[in-house]
Amino acid sequence: RPGECAPGTLGRPVPGYEVQVVDEDGAPAARGEIGALRVRGDSIAAGYWQRSEATRRAFQGEWFVTGDQAVESADGRFRVLGRTDDMLKVSGQWVSPLDVENVVAGVDAVRECAVVGAAGDSGLIELVACVVATAGDVERLRERIDRACAEALPRFKRPKRIVVLDALPRTATGKLQRFVLRDAIRRPTP
Repeated sequence: RPGECAPGTLGRPVPGYEVQVVDEDGAPAARGEIGALRVRGDSIAAGYWQRSEATRRAFQGEWFVTGDQAVESADGRFRVLGRTDDMLKVSGQWVSPLDVENVVAGVDAVRECAVVGAAGDSGLIELVACVVATAGDVERLRERIDRACAEALPRFKRPKRIVVLDALPRTATGKLQRFVLRDAIRRPTP
């Protein structure tokens, strides 16, 4: 229907399905609050074939938990913010790495970037921007990234560290391997 689609959203549920965003306790989240996305309807699967642990996590009663973090807008449209496994809780608030990556990627001399979380000196999760530079002075690049993030993001979404790499780790099919980045930045540099 004309006017029903809104860019960047999943839209509204089709008849026969219910979609909810729920908090960490499984209670429905208020509109505008970030939470886990779940769906129910007559044709939802009963489970994963021969994967009982995955079935237990994803299929909760009549609900299928998608593994995505989402938010419902005031007009009932849903927007996915990222995979639950990739989302980071920083200063008590959920952060989608994509929000930060979009700002960092807009800085000249950044070829590509990925944002991951790592424990800081306090033991709390901090954001780390891992970037591949096109060329130039690394310190000036870090300053430009800091400045861009300060102008565009609230303090809790700003990376505490910027690590410049030769390349981001990817699978043979090109998918980013965030777990490799997380492991690499945890190790002390020589």
